[in-house]
Amino acid sequence: MKRDEFEAAVAEALDGLPLEFAELISNVSIQVRETPDIETLRNLDLDPRHHTLFGLYTGVPLDERGGWYGNVLPDVIVLYRRPLLDACPTRAQLIHQIQLTLLHEIGHHFGLSDEEMGAWEQEFGGLEDDETITN
Repeated sequence: MKRDEFEAAVAEALDGLPLEFAELISNVSIQVRETPDIETLRNLDLDPRHHTLFGLYTGVPLDERGGWYGNVLPDVIVLYRRPLLDACPTRAQLIHQIQLTLLHEIGHHFGLSDEEMGAWEQEFGGLEDDETITN
C-alpha cells in the first residue's frame, strides 16, 4: 500500500473514532513514520529483534499538566506504517488496528498506564494477544 493510501486509511480510522476522542485530542498531531528506530525501541526497553511498535505518544499527559502548561507545541501520536501494514493483510484489518493503536496512544495522552488500558481497549474491540507487537 502506498503512503497516500495508508494516510487515507488513517483518516478513515480517525473518522470512525467516537466524537468525544476527537474533541479531546484537538491539540495532538498525528504523524506517520515508516518504522520505529532502534533507539526508540531501546528507550522503551523493547528488543528490536523481537518487538516493534504500531504507535507512540509523546507529550505531556493531560493529568500531568498544571498552571505552567501553555504556549507549547502539540503532543504527537506517531503511527508506524510498515509494522501496521506487515500485521494487517486487509484494509479493513488495517483500519481496525489503526483505531486500536490510536485509542491506546490517546490513553497515554489521558495519562493512563499500559496496565490501566486493558479494560478500555477491550471495550473497543480489544487487541490481539501477540508478544511480538507492542502499541
